[in-house]
Amino acid sequence: MALPRPAQTRVMVVANQKGGVGKTTTTVNVAAGLAQLGQRVLVIDLDPQGNASTALNIEHHRGTLGTYDLLVDGAALADVAQPCPEVERVDVVPATIDLAGAEIELVSVVARENRLNKAIQAHPLVGGAEVGEGRYDYVLVDCPPSLGLLTLNALVSAHEMLIPIQAEYYALEGLGQLIETVEMVKKHLNPSLWISTILITMYDGRTRLAAGVAEEVREHFGDQVLRTMIPRSVRVSEAPSYAQTVMTYDPGSTGAMAYLEAAREIAQRGGKA
Repeated sequence: MALPRPAQTRVMVVANQKGGVGKTTTTVNVAAGLAQLGQRVLVIDLDPQGNASTALNIEHHRGTLGTYDLLVDGAALADVAQPCPEVERVDVVPATIDLAGAEIELVSVVARENRLNKAIQAHPLVGGAEVGEGRYDYVLVDCPPSLGLLTLNALVSAHEMLIPIQAEYYALEGLGQLIETVEMVKKHLNPSLWISTILITMYDGRTRLAAGVAEEVREHFGDQVLRTMIPRSVRVSEAPSYAQTVMTYDPGSTGAMAYLEAAREIAQRGGKA
């Protein structure tokens, strides 16, 4: 069932400098879930590994136009986005291995942390109702698992931040550093940035540890934590190797249902800080 579209394009960055927490998995499956709910989504792959591009079945071999051209050469966002062949209403800006060198190449560029923000704001399909029917309702930015210049570009470009947290022992370790970075970006570069959404991933309901971690995350972050938790699931892990999200790979699986529900919660919450 389609949900009402937001009043403005919601730009969300999906970040956690801790690897292996389901960051890319969350980006592509929330994007597919939102599309199923009638939203138009642009996914920007900012991770040089290009895993989001792989999962959405988008060409991203060296030489493909993508986020590298956007950030380093100033290419227009509309010129580097491709429609996702697997999921209707989703467009993708792929990441190629060239992006690995972008951190170094951007060091000498003026206003280097604002390149992505400028590109997003200049896109003719980003904005409010005045943009028309074809407007993007969501822009989701998948970050690399580090707090370098690429992630900084993402944080400056976004109004909202979605943090996936794995239900495991060291879940909250390292989050302090991420939150400090967000506060620093808010203070100096992007006052409208806020952590709107925390998603608990890889949840195993059979263990007391997972339940304890989930409780701790909820105590710490309160209403920012989605009610929906993503279960640990073989289907979710398998899907990218078939160049698919779990939504198309096995729509009836617990993982697909959970991501669809998470997308619904995000859409129903709206994006106001």
